[in-house]
Amino acid sequence: MPRRAVPPSVESAPAAPLDVPAQMTHREVMEALSGLLLAMFVAMLSSTIVANALPRIITDLEGSQTGYTWVVVATLLSMTATTPLWGKLADLFSKKLLVQSALVIYSIGTLIAGFAPSMEVLIGARVVQGLGVGGLTALVQVVIATMVPPRERGRYSGYLGAVFALATVSGPLIGGLIVDAPGLGWRWCFFVGLPVAALAFGVLQKTLHLPVVRREVTIDYLGATLIVGGVSILLVWVSLAGNQFAWASATSLALIALGVGVVVVAVYVEARVAVDPVIPLRLFRDRTTSLATGASVLVGIAMFGATVYLSQYFQLSRGMTPTHAGLMSIAMVGGLLVSSIATGRIISHTGRYKRWLVGGMVFVIVGLALLGQIDDTTPLAVVGLFMAFLGLGLGATMQNLVLVVQNNVVPSDLGTASSVVAFFRSMGGSVGVSALGAMLSHQVAAKVTVGMAALGIAEPGHRTHAIPDLSALPGPVRVVYEHAFGASIGELFLVSVPFAVLALVCALLIREVPLRTTNLPETSLAPEVEPEIERQAAAARRSAR
Repeated sequence: MPRRAVPPSVESAPAAPLDVPAQMTHREVMEALSGLLLAMFVAMLSSTIVANALPRIITDLEGSQTGYTWVVVATLLSMTATTPLWGKLADLFSKKLLVQSALVIYSIGTLIAGFAPSMEVLIGARVVQGLGVGGLTALVQVVIATMVPPRERGRYSGYLGAVFALATVSGPLIGGLIVDAPGLGWRWCFFVGLPVAALAFGVLQKTLHLPVVRREVTIDYLGATLIVGGVSILLVWVSLAGNQFAWASATSLALIALGVGVVVVAVYVEARVAVDPVIPLRLFRDRTTSLATGASVLVGIAMFGATVYLSQYFQLSRGMTPTHAGLMSIAMVGGLLVSSIATGRIISHTGRYKRWLVGGMVFVIVGLALLGQIDDTTPLAVVGLFMAFLGLGLGATMQNLVLVVQNNVVPSDLGTASSVVAFFRSMGGSVGVSALGAMLSHQVAAKVTVGMAALGIAEPGHRTHAIPDLSALPGPVRVVYEHAFGASIGELFLVSVPFAVLALVCALLIREVPLRTTNLPETSLAPEVEPEIERQAAAARRSAR
């Protein structure tokens, strides 16, 4: 069926224009993409490079286990909570200026963190870093979506997957080398990202040229504040429950009630009060967007919740150094890299994506189920093979879920829709990491108690949130702890399987809409966007009068 032409008045409407830039050549896209990929690399590296330095940081700044947790949680909170706001700003202001602003915010937080004299200052600096990282994570995909039509977007999304893989592999290795290098130390784990950020800023200034959309701006301050507040309260709860207070305690119930209450008020404001809401609830009237968002939450739980503990498996159960543990991640990241680039190119060629989403989720389920069988005696080559299966599945699903949503919304909603997917995926990851972490502590404690009893050693019980120095333990006791961590981490992958199965169900229910070859919505292929086109046309006619 031929595509219906959009009325010219829609394109020229000053109140609600369709953000459709002129088609860029492949060379222009690649030049601009170089700066965007550098920005994304900085964002990813900030999380991975500091992982191996944290024990040294806590020791030097005289921090506690609580401080250790908050160095990680602070960035996660600010990044996740502000992602929708960055996406909304991308629909209202210059995307180039916003990406550069996020780089500046990240650099300021990095400088403060590098010179931090105490844990309190470091945690505050990590909050600032998270604001910038959240912006970079959301905006890079928005800018790519603005430059490239959906049909061609898959090949470029594959490059994002490659950068993600590179940062995941190189971050821990670089961090370990910096910490152990004479004359450097852990502070350079922060400083090393600044030259890359500066280079990304300069490249973007030279190569990224997007039209600046002029439109009436109405910022939903109340909705943004409520969303950030509600999400932050719930993330504080899932991050600290089981550690600072019991899951079923009065404090836990109070945080749940307060967080849910604030979120309910935020939903009401977004639906009934806000003129231009941060998260337009009308997006979820589209079945494809709702299913892709739900799948993103479930993938976040399965991916972040399970894979974040692989480093502990290699270090605590298999006795590896941080550097060697980082090298073991090449198996999973290699699978992710190959799958992300290959599926992106095939999707761009064919315009079809559902088969790859479904196939990717099957690989995720198989990979998680296989990893659920590992313990402290599983051959490392077998563990690496299982990780490769999981990586192949994640590479075919993560970026393509964003692509599905971008293909089903009008261009003026690209920023908001892209950030919504990233927001819910991060939320799922946050919940998964915290909940599975609590489960890991409980399982390790139970297995250590049983193991000690078998050795005839009186053991009052493993402190669930203490990580022992295995090298200082007697041989038989060390074996008990290695088995406890190895078997318990394997069980985390089994717990993640049902979430991956639900994500597969969401992928199966998605109605495939062939990818558009332009950034102009094809209403004959995506009828869900037709009312939005009509709304913008009506607004243009009213403005013309």
